[in-house]
Amino acid sequence: MKICGDDMQTSPQSNDKIYDLAVIGGGINGVGIAADASGRGLSVFLCEKDDLASHTSSASSKLIHGGLRYLEHKEFRLVREALAEREVLLAKAPHIIRPLRFIMPHQPHLRPAWMIRTGLFLYDHLGKRKKLAASKSIRFAASSSPLKTEITQGFEYSDCVVDDARLVILNALQAHELGAKIATRTRCISAHQQHGLWMVELQNAQGIYHVQAKALVNAAGPWVAQFIQNNLQQKSPHGLRLVQGSHIIVPKIYAEDKAFILQNEDQRIVFAIPYLTQYTLIGTTDREYQGDLDHVQITETEIDYLLNVYNAHFKHQLTRQDIFASYSGVRSLCDDESDNPSAITRDYTLAVSQQENAAPLLSVFGGKLTTYRKLAESALKHLAIFFPEMKKPWTATALLPGAENLLSVEQLIAQIMQTVSDVPFELAFRWAHAYGSRVWIFLQAVRTLDDLGQDFAHGLYAKEVDYLVEQEWAISSQDILWRRSKLGFQFSLDEIQVLDQYLLKLHLKRAQANAA
Repeated sequence: MKICGDDMQTSPQSNDKIYDLAVIGGGINGVGIAADASGRGLSVFLCEKDDLASHTSSASSKLIHGGLRYLEHKEFRLVREALAEREVLLAKAPHIIRPLRFIMPHQPHLRPAWMIRTGLFLYDHLGKRKKLAASKSIRFAASSSPLKTEITQGFEYSDCVVDDARLVILNALQAHELGAKIATRTRCISAHQQHGLWMVELQNAQGIYHVQAKALVNAAGPWVAQFIQNNLQQKSPHGLRLVQGSHIIVPKIYAEDKAFILQNEDQRIVFAIPYLTQYTLIGTTDREYQGDLDHVQITETEIDYLLNVYNAHFKHQLTRQDIFASYSGVRSLCDDESDNPSAITRDYTLAVSQQENAAPLLSVFGGKLTTYRKLAESALKHLAIFFPEMKKPWTATALLPGAENLLSVEQLIAQIMQTVSDVPFELAFRWAHAYGSRVWIFLQAVRTLDDLGQDFAHGLYAKEVDYLVEQEWAISSQDILWRRSKLGFQFSLDEIQVLDQYLLKLHLKRAQANAA
């Protein structure tokens, strides 16, 4: 059905409210800025064309880390900021972030020992390290080490791992609870200036509507430059390099709960990280990307690369048959004209443009998961001149949803098992790590597994599904199985179909209730 201009203006979703900020993009940078701004008293509207964390933000290596290898490229400011953020984020969300020790096998022909020791000394001392243990040299016993016998020594240091998609969801929740409007499955078609405001044209399943805002934040990730050129009809202030990063998932390769950082002949590194208790995550790659941003897939070359790096280090050899799953994403990096994709800066660049007496545009180029909170602070600092009433920074000590009243995840697991009489440990473990103290929202009146409603298999019940739809913007089975949980690895096509049928009925019921 064609919608004429008058209809667009009178769409039920269009209103006269003027937001302070309209944020384009529901990845980690977009939701981080939305949460920070909302907590400072600004009114915020955020739209995302797909689900939250649908693209780059859920395709990371799941690390909150300083970026040891960035020291080689003299990225000292970025590393210092990232190192300090590890402990800040660990305190903000201890249910989805945890410390992990990383082992670096020493390959003398790639990097001399003194260079690694110097790098690790800086790594220990550049950031404010309080909880995380310091680095140390280690020796490997040929009989017990999973590494090849010729690898006899190495180094060990601390970083953190995170559920990346849930980090995005929690920031969106926080923004929403502070008053932000979060519109998923809502595409920004265009935006233009009118009477000193941004008129933002949006499209969702119901049709086309508009919102007005005093400032526009372009946090579209890999689409940031494309959005400026195509949707705003402006010239991008910075060039963009799109770099593909891919990962493979294999059965657990190492009993101990430690990760490996593997050096390769091309001076790059590959991580092997414990994942979901029963798998190992191996990645990432770095290659220029020029394909379809909505459908990024691992290439045969990347699979070979990751297997070769792994097999060069470990006694137990992997083949393609061992690969359980894979995923791939595209990082948008500010173009610094580096010849090598690995050498392109991972630092972020914020560009504010404003024509005379017009509403400002802030565009985010680059960035990494670890520094999203600092990026948001920096973005708000850039916008402060336009919002003199804006409150002070606040996110450094504020807990993310689920961390409230959380003494420890272990204690929460015990409480869940005491409350729900027949709950398996694995399920209590998953709930505690995914939701933290927010788990009681859907466990409020639950005393046995039967109280959880329909069983969709693998520990997913109706109560949790209802919660994810009502509170966390989940719409499809994919949203639930891959981004809000990682149960997609276990679900069969038939089981997914049953879940889809339930969701269809649930959405219909909600639509009828809203219409009444």
